[in-house]
Amino acid sequence: MPKVLENRLIEKFRDKEYFTREELFQFYRHFEPDLKEGTFGWRIYDLKNRNIIKPLKRGLYVISYKPKYKPDISPNLLKISKQLSEKFDEVKHCVWETIWLNEFVQHQINKSTIIVEVEKGFEESLFYALKDKLHREVFLNPDKKTFDLYISESTSPVIIKKLLTRAPLMKRTEKKVRFYTPALEKILVDLFAEERLFFYLQGGELMHIYENALSKYAINFTKLFSYAKRREREYDIKQFMTNHMFHLVKDIIDD
Repeated sequence: MPKVLENRLIEKFRDKEYFTREELFQFYRHFEPDLKEGTFGWRIYDLKNRNIIKPLKRGLYVISYKPKYKPDISPNLLKISKQLSEKFDEVKHCVWETIWLNEFVQHQINKSTIIVEVEKGFEESLFYALKDKLHREVFLNPDKKTFDLYISESTSPVIIKKLLTRAPLMKRTEKKVRFYTPALEKILVDLFAEERLFFYLQGGELMHIYENALSKYAINFTKLFSYAKRREREYDIKQFMTNHMFHLVKDIIDD
């Protein structure tokens, strides 16, 4: 694509909350009246591949002026990731820590909890592997009693839980360690779906997290709602967004 045309495209759509496939097609047809649908499909692929546009859902896009969500990896998280990559290299897993949420919350999180998710059947093996190597408390699928008696009093707990298949993940490499972290879409759904685990991030705090995340980063709503559906919370999350941040999701959420 000629650079001048690319700049015009960005200028035309950059201030819009979103634009449709048809609007993009008409933009190109203004300069190329004979543009074919197949060629246009390749144009969209090229724009996405070069991170000029991002899909919000099928047929709906936004200019990629928002930064990609890529939180910092702490030394503690990197240490655990290294151990996982060495011992469970062939097993899908992901790691993250709740202190990442401080850029979204109203009240800062002082105690960070590390969440480790591993594919079904490997939770117990992972639990014992980390328990033997870490000088911190490790909990496997904790119930409410464990939360109340132990996790709430722990200074730096590690929680191990099952990773759902086809969950939105990001591949990371830090200091030659390769591992996965959850995509922002997954974190948002998990916060909503797991009230017990994230009890201190519900209500008004959850609204702050969602609104700030949606405002600051480009969200792939297709991924978010697909994962929410797998967690049987798609309708609830759509209703939550519609009720509390309609200005950010109007025309994105289907009626």
